[in-house]
Formats: sequence, C-alpha cells, structure tokens
Amino acid sequence: MKFNKIYIELTNICGLSCTFCPSKENTPRKISLEQFDSILSQVKHYTNIITYHIFGDPLTLSNLNEYIDLTSKHGLKVEITTTGYFLKNFDLSVFLDPTIRQINFSINSFNANEMKMTLDEYLSPIFKLCELKLEKKVHNFINFRLWNLDQNKSSDNFNQEVFKKLEKQFDIKINDIDYSKSIRLENQILLDFDRYFEWPSLSSNHFSHGFCYGLQSHIGILSNGTVVPCCLDSYGIITLGNIFGTPLQNILSNQKTLNIIENFKKKIAIEQLCQKCTFKDRFA
Repeated sequence: MKFNKIYIELTNICGLSCTFCPSKENTPRKISLEQFDSILSQVKHYTNIITYHIFGDPLTLSNLNEYIDLTSKHGLKVEITTTGYFLKNFDLSVFLDPTIRQINFSINSFNANEMKMTLDEYLSPIFKLCELKLEKKVHNFINFRLWNLDQNKSSDNFNQEVFKKLEKQFDIKINDIDYSKSIRLENQILLDFDRYFEWPSLSSNHFSHGFCYGLQSHIGILSNGTVVPCCLDSYGIITLGNIFGTPLQNILSNQKTLNIIENFKKKIAIEQLCQKCTFKDRFA
C-alpha cells in the first residue's frame, strides 16, 4: 500500500477562527518531537510526501524547524498549508529548507476573520518569502490559495483586492481569469482557485454513496495519534487505530480499513461520515 501523501496534524491549534472551518472544541494538542520521530519511521514506508496539516496551523509551533529537520532525517518531503498569519514570527530562511516541496497560503483566511492588521501587513511577509525564494533560486512551490468561490460570488470584492496586490508585487496583469486553472505569478509561484467545500459532519442532512480517494491517495494522522482515512475527518470520527499504540502496518491491514477500501471501489460509502460528506461527490 502506497500513498501520494500522508497528512500529519502536528497540532490542532490554528490560532484563527475562519468562518469556513468548523469550530474546534477539542483540547489543544501537539505531536511531540519524539512522537513525530516515531511516526516518520513508520510512514516513510508508505509515502515520500507528508503534509503538516489537517486542521491546525503548523506555524503556531515556534520550533517548526525541528520538525522539518526530523522530516529531512527520514528522507521525506513536506508540504505546508497555513493561513500565513504567523509567518511574521519566523526567520523566513526556515521555509527555504530543501525538505519543503510546497507551501500553501490560504489567503481567504484573511477575509474570514476579524484581523487586527491590514491586507498589506498580512501579505508583506508572504511577499518577502517569495522574494527570498526567487533570489536564492530555491526549488519549491508557493501557492496563493483563494478557495472561496461560490455561486453568489460572495468573496469577489476581496479577491479583486488580492489581485491588485499580486499584480503590483509580481508586475503582471490578472485578467480574463479561468477559475478552473492556476495562474503563474512567477517561477513556481502560483495563484490557485477552488470553490468552498463543506467539512463533513454527522449532523448534516446530506446522504450519498460514491467513490473517495481516502485510503487510496492519502490518510491522515491527528495530533492525538488517531489514524483516519481522510484529511477532512478533523475530529477523528472514523478511527482506524492509534499510531501511538498500534503499528501503522497493523492499522492499515485491519478489517475496518480493508472494508472501507473495498466498498469505495464499488462506490459504496459504508461509514456514516462518508455518507454525509459532499466532497466525494466531486469525484462522481
């Protein structure tokens, strides 16, 4: 069994309260360096890429560089997804590490919070990182994500503001936008679009079967060690096992895991959370 990537939630602490995310009522947690080392020693047999994200923001960890060093020690590459809000707290050279293959900035988080800063102040450290990447010729991707599209164009005014800032920073013109494609801002620096998605919840009235890439292209490991089949199961509702007490090899070969995999091949969602998830309908 091999995955495109494995999501590891270093911490469930985000530091913001985006309107498009579920509220996080769980006790704040983080994976210790010792636990992370143990996790990496197992996941490296199943993937070449990990991402420091399910719900929390890895940039809330002041010693993030130590997690990056451990990832490098195990020969893995990492993708980082962040709001970017805490980037100002770091020496930006941390994010030039060759272990990092991609950094995703969720720009729409600015518009989904009551920020105590201007858009210019928020974007400034992200722009500085882009400048450093280009200056040092660092081979990784930086993505500006605007995953806030909907039928009502509710974020259109904000997006237009962002476009103006990007045009000025990268000396380009953003027009005739095809929202189904990314826009190249600079070498390996992209503006990426997607529509809002609904986090799956047991309280949802939605019901459907269908196919999902959970347990095929990826799995997730929450900050409490719970292994889940999907990066959207931020509460660990579908518990396959706990990596702090059970080897990942055993978790991936247990009957519950195999049943989910076999039924998804038949386009049947056997778990209640999967039945209520609208994201899988994108793969219909």
